[in-house]
Amino acid sequence: MDPDSVKSTLSNLAFGNVIAAAARDLQKEMVAKDKAQAAPASHDEVDLDELLDDPELEKLHAERIAALKKEAEKREVLKRQGHGEYREITEGDFLGEVTGSEKVICHFYHREFYRCKIMDKHLKALAPVYVGTKFVKLDAENAPFFVSKLAIKQLPCVILFKKGIAVDRLIGFQDLGSKDDFSTRALENVLKIKGIIDEKKKDDDDEDDESESKNRRVRSSTAQDSDSD
Repeated sequence: MDPDSVKSTLSNLAFGNVIAAAARDLQKEMVAKDKAQAAPASHDEVDLDELLDDPELEKLHAERIAALKKEAEKREVLKRQGHGEYREITEGDFLGEVTGSEKVICHFYHREFYRCKIMDKHLKALAPVYVGTKFVKLDAENAPFFVSKLAIKQLPCVILFKKGIAVDRLIGFQDLGSKDDFSTRALENVLKIKGIIDEKKKDDDDEDDESESKNRRVRSSTAQDSDSD
């Protein structure tokens, strides 16, 4: 048998085992949660094994686990396509990258431009959050053909692609108040409005708000320590 084929088969089996183990753990977790929610007011003990044998619960859990497995597999495929991180590409990579995914954000930048570095920082923060969209950057100096074809006149220029077609762009910071100190959330909202990233669930937003609040507290504490010195 071809060594590469064997390697691929073993890799797929290993991934399948990981997903199956995660599914089993999730099943136990959900059963315990359902038990807590359905517990009678008298708090009588309920045998967990009996709950696991309940056909209705088994069907519900099977559906949830199938959905979880499908989502995990989808995310794995996207990551193999370069999603989930903010990557540098070359002019030779460009066409394959922007046509290989349904949604792509490509930042044309210049290494010496301060505003390009600001845009880099925010796009790098968003890339692992929105795995459904590919985030890449391309040095404009090293991509004269596409800079000309896409009529890029000002940097930073962030071009938004859907199914390989350039559908919109952010030129400089015009959509961000024309200020250097815009927040990642501001850029995130602009990209949502333009439809290049999906809306997150409320739970995700709550986690982001909590994280941002924590970061503000840390910055405030650091500033106070500096003042006391």
